[in-house]
Amino acid sequence: MNKITIIGAGFAALSSVRELRKHNKDVAITVIAPRAELHYLPGIIWIPSGIRKREDLIVPLGNFFSRMNVTFHKGNVTGLRDGGRIVETDNGEVANDALIIASGGRFIKKLPGIEHSITPCEGITAAEQIRDRLNALQGGTIAIGFAGNPNEPSAMRGGPMFEFLFGTDTLLRQQGRRDKFKLVFFSPADKPGNRLGEKAMKGLLDEMQKRGIKTHLGHKMKGFEADKVKTEGGEFAADLILFMPGMTGNLWFDNTTLPRSAGGLLKADKHCKVEGFDKVYVAGDSGSFPGPDWMPKQAHMADLQAEAAAKNVLAELNGTAADATFKVELMCIVDSNNKGMLVSRTEQKNLMLPNSRVFHWAKRGFEWWYLRQYR
Repeated sequence: MNKITIIGAGFAALSSVRELRKHNKDVAITVIAPRAELHYLPGIIWIPSGIRKREDLIVPLGNFFSRMNVTFHKGNVTGLRDGGRIVETDNGEVANDALIIASGGRFIKKLPGIEHSITPCEGITAAEQIRDRLNALQGGTIAIGFAGNPNEPSAMRGGPMFEFLFGTDTLLRQQGRRDKFKLVFFSPADKPGNRLGEKAMKGLLDEMQKRGIKTHLGHKMKGFEADKVKTEGGEFAADLILFMPGMTGNLWFDNTTLPRSAGGLLKADKHCKVEGFDKVYVAGDSGSFPGPDWMPKQAHMADLQAEAAAKNVLAELNGTAADATFKVELMCIVDSNNKGMLVSRTEQKNLMLPNSRVFHWAKRGFEWWYLRQYR
């Protein structure tokens, strides 16, 4: 019986499991991750407002693994051996006939003083810290921004920062204390959100102006202090700083001979195969893939890549052509707690629909639909 190992328990990893089982009921699947849980990070934008709590966003995967006949190996990956056929972890080794790497990315924490900021997408705990800090503040300046990996244009997570920005504004208005706060959006890019498309970017900046949100754009970051954001274009005071740095590869990649992109991610081809390795694939934030410079790092894209990787793994094991590819598609709703802006982009078209309560509820409905398959 062929043995397939999947590293990770996020969107790409779990979509790989579903796709493998869709096409093959018998192959042995082992998932390696620190915990048998899915943390639904798109929902953390609603933690500060109380729309979501920790327990709403953590899905134990025991039932899903049982239904999918998956063996779970609890551990942290530390390296690979024998061309990827042996995965080394802090809880023993796992052998495989094929490997899918879906262990996510790592945020670049090199800016001086970055410890004074909160990185929202680090997880539920970070969102809870934002909630508690907002509740404790009586007034002041809240600075919210993001940057990228200069060597990997796609390795950024900007969308959630727009959601935290607009969500914070909405929350403070609902609480009747928006007038006590100054909101500042900052980014080294002079056109933040340009990856969403020209129309969406303009819509986001117009929304900031409409809400009285100040901007500090187009200046390279220098660092942070406990109460200050510092850029080459000047500095400004801040009582709370939310900052999303660019992304790079996992630390354990350094203990392998896997090929790396200039930005530190795993180099893959259009079939999600890691260059130069036999039956080793990558999906999601861990990989650097060919495609347009606006190709997103988001759950939807990870799912599409995972489907291609799973199909090609099975094809290789069966001795047939591993020729599945993935569609490059950006699909998101930029939510503001009570409304949302729909943005869709493919290589053929770019669509932006303005704020509507319908899209807010659509995003909440999608969350329910997506998570029920794992509950």
